[in-house]
Amino acid sequence: MPRAVRLIRSASLSDVAEYAYAATAPAEARLIFLAGACPLDADGATVAVGDVPGQAAACVANLRTALEDAGAGIGDVISTRVLVATTHQKDLVAAWQVVRDAFGDHDVPSTLMGVTVLGYADQLVEIEAVAAVVDA
Repeated sequence: MPRAVRLIRSASLSDVAEYAYAATAPAEARLIFLAGACPLDADGATVAVGDVPGQAAACVANLRTALEDAGAGIGDVISTRVLVATTHQKDLVAAWQVVRDAFGDHDVPSTLMGVTVLGYADQLVEIEAVAAVVDA
């Protein structure tokens, strides 16, 4: 089945970014707005305490589950926002590497930012996403 999401690359902007600068979906696409995926296990406990890449991986796994439950997959994501509770750029980079690797060639427009605090005890990473699918 063809994907609804079309990534747009800009020759007018720097190619240093590891993501597309824009993405579109056709008017008939069903948009899926996902809550921030958190590094929580099935019992609601924070996993990988103190481990930014570990928490990013847990967030990606939970994001995949939420997408699947909504009838979508990673290839249907149109944009992401990656939040990392840190003041250190190295932590942002560590989280981003996990997210980038999970998305592979589907390098959607993304925002990566450091924040003061996130909602759960010991939480360091959260990933928001929007997806688009055309139902058959």
